[in-house]
Amino acid sequence: MKRKPKKEEKPFSKFYRKKPVKFVADKPSYYAGEEEDDDTPKKKRAYQKGGDKKKPNDRRKVNPKTIGPKFKKKEIIQKTHEAPVEENMRLNKYIAHAGICSRRKASEHIEKGSVMVNDVVVKEMGYKVQKNDVVKFQGNVVEPTRNHVYILLNKPKNVITTLQDENGRRTILDFVSDLTTERIYPVGRLDRNTTGLLLLTNDGSFAQKLSHPSFGVSKIYKAKLDKALRPEDLEKIRNTLQLEDGPAPVDAIEYGANSKTIGIEVHIGRNRIVRRIFEHLGYEVLKLDRVRYASLTKKNIPIGKCRFLTKQEIIILKHLA
Repeated sequence: MKRKPKKEEKPFSKFYRKKPVKFVADKPSYYAGEEEDDDTPKKKRAYQKGGDKKKPNDRRKVNPKTIGPKFKKKEIIQKTHEAPVEENMRLNKYIAHAGICSRRKASEHIEKGSVMVNDVVVKEMGYKVQKNDVVKFQGNVVEPTRNHVYILLNKPKNVITTLQDENGRRTILDFVSDLTTERIYPVGRLDRNTTGLLLLTNDGSFAQKLSHPSFGVSKIYKAKLDKALRPEDLEKIRNTLQLEDGPAPVDAIEYGANSKTIGIEVHIGRNRIVRRIFEHLGYEVLKLDRVRYASLTKKNIPIGKCRFLTKQEIIILKHLA
């Protein structure tokens, strides 16, 4: 007896897809006055009983590849999401909530003297902004936004993860500026040659939590190497490499369609960590694509395109953070 050939699984599907569910057709539907043991074909019974001559639809069209939690309705939020403004907010948090930058970057700007309160430079991190204070960043008055925006971008290659570039190179702002007029900034970063998912928002606290290493947000990458990854090197990566700046633990790693294509899942957010893991063992990463960020995937987002997060996606991410 010949064995049926095993269906080829898409690379890394076990990382970011739930196991497909086998859907079974509904039980046959019966017309009024019929018994369940009536074996007459449904189409014929329809003619006999004088019912609808159209063939009854007894099979639900369900996509077994649907991933993530199921909601009754996929609700796309508006461009802005109203949020309350805190009183007596710390200065770095105030700057972040104004959509200038992340809280960490805001602290750096405060140290440099780029922030003024009531026309006086303030370098004290713990300063709490009062109700009538006027805060200026680089000479411009700023206020916390009451409207939060959450955008997911499928970043192309040769795009800088900044809002402006002195050399005139393309930035992520070129791809999202048509969606919103709010000042948004990226959560984390992808280097110029890395493609894939990048989240942008003006929600400072949200961005701070997701990008902070202590929260361990999972990221999945698809890497294409210049040569086949040896099994012994795969084991070394699984067992945690020791890089110049410390250990580099990975959550999972596996071969893709071939031994040059690798799927790797990490939660650490150090600079160029995936590339440095392979470079440490003598491999060059030719292509690197982030295919999943936390609970978000690239489904229905072509390269260079973006979309607003759904209300449910925001709730899930805030729960993770």
